[in-house]
Amino acid sequence: MQLHWLPCLLLSLALSVPSARGVTIDLDGIAPRVRSSHPHLKAARLAIDEARGRLLGSGRRANPTLSVEFQGESGLSPGASGIGIDQAFPLTNRLALEKHLSAQAVEAAELEVRDAERRLIAEAQALAVRLLAVKALRSLRQNQAGLAKELADFARDRSAKGELSPLEAAQALVDAQRAAVAGKTLEAEAVATTGQLKQALGVPADEELTLSGTLPERLLPAETDWKARPDLQAARLRTDAARTETDLARARKWDDLSAGLFAAREHEDRPGGGTDRSGYVGLRFSLPLPFWNRNEGEIAEKTARAERTQLETEALAADIAVEADAAREEMAAHADLAAEIESTLLPAVRQQLERLEAAYQRGETDLLSLLRAREQRLELESAALDATRDFHLARIRYEAAIGVHAPAAKASSHSSSPVR
Repeated sequence: MQLHWLPCLLLSLALSVPSARGVTIDLDGIAPRVRSSHPHLKAARLAIDEARGRLLGSGRRANPTLSVEFQGESGLSPGASGIGIDQAFPLTNRLALEKHLSAQAVEAAELEVRDAERRLIAEAQALAVRLLAVKALRSLRQNQAGLAKELADFARDRSAKGELSPLEAAQALVDAQRAAVAGKTLEAEAVATTGQLKQALGVPADEELTLSGTLPERLLPAETDWKARPDLQAARLRTDAARTETDLARARKWDDLSAGLFAAREHEDRPGGGTDRSGYVGLRFSLPLPFWNRNEGEIAEKTARAERTQLETEALAADIAVEADAAREEMAAHADLAAEIESTLLPAVRQQLERLEAAYQRGETDLLSLLRAREQRLELESAALDATRDFHLARIRYEAAIGVHAPAAKASSHSSSPVR
């Protein structure tokens, strides 16, 4: 019997199974992913094309004007027909200023996109660091839950043999259940943070996101000049553009000069018969005089704006300096705290816990003392992890403050020195 239907059935089953799509990324890949896939950046880049389009049409003269005239013959005047062309010419450098202002608008749009990249990358990196910290803490809680379960099983066996109080066995079971619940709470937090990270990275809702790797080593980045930060450059450019607008307002005090060339032809019938014909060619000029409107209001407005943008730029520079210094000091503080916990406190607590576990196995100490020691170790391990997480969050704020887009996750990527 030939089973001709079997290949078709296998093919239909294969097509019915949904294909697993997903994105796997590490901390180093956050910045490139945001630049290439964030929907807000894709829309923001169109503002650059808009500014370039305005640049194409700026700084050009007005189109010339063609005029045609016709006048019929009457008893008092001859008939005439004429044609003329007029062109407006600026008396000042208004067109050059308009072109320069449009070029500054293009540069400002590019800087705004770069600044948006800086902020969005920092937000995504912070979410990634939080997610890695949650995963590490969840692993820590799982280990703690495993130890708590072992202790609960040991206490139950001792209680069944009459060697341990049932209350102590019940307390050990409660501690194991509490550790399991804490792990599930962290799982829910990881799911929520992953959803936020997917949105920050532009990952579609139907795709899975996997963040690989762990929190990198605590490296203090080398001090970098923050004066190249995009929003500070944009603020300086706004000041220059405001000065250009002030010069443009002064240039608009004079309207354009109009010059034209015209030609006309006249004809008049003579009483005795025949027609007299004549023609002429001439030039005409039109010069506006700034008697009543000298554009004082716009000049005053643009002058005040230039002063305001200058002060805003100085204030932004001061804010950036304070922000960078504060983030760097916070990095150092968290690094010192984590190093102290890992090198001094945790070894002592772990040694004491080993002694208590051995003593409890021999029946030389009570369960409450052992549980308290385990809780102290968990608190210290969690505190060291929190300090490492906060160090990297401060590092991200520092790098965002100085305009660095990529994380200093590797010692080779930046000139860094470990903090001990």
